Amino acid sequence: EILNSDQGSHFTSPKYTDLVLENTIKISMDGKKRALDNIITERLWRTIKYEEVYLKEYNSPREARKEIGNFIQFYNHERLHQSLGYKTPASVYGL
Repeated sequence: EILNSDQGSHFTSPKYTDLVLENTIKISMDGKKRALDNIITERLWRTIKYEEVYLKEYNSPREARKEIGNFIQFYNHERLHQSLGYKTPASVYGL
């Protein structure tokens, strides 16, 4: 329903914003100098990149989607998180 992003050039380009709006998605952008607003999402993507993507050489986009999906499944349903009292995100947030 709502897509939140920062104000980077790729998020503010008319080609991108038109595509989002054409799909009836509302756009919400963080204010200038609010880099920390996305910190949780940024940390998740850093984890995915360093613990999955950078360690593998995928043979196709299909394989990359499958393997990254497997990692996200593991991350949410099996991996214990110190910040969540050594529980999984799925058990804490009911995913």
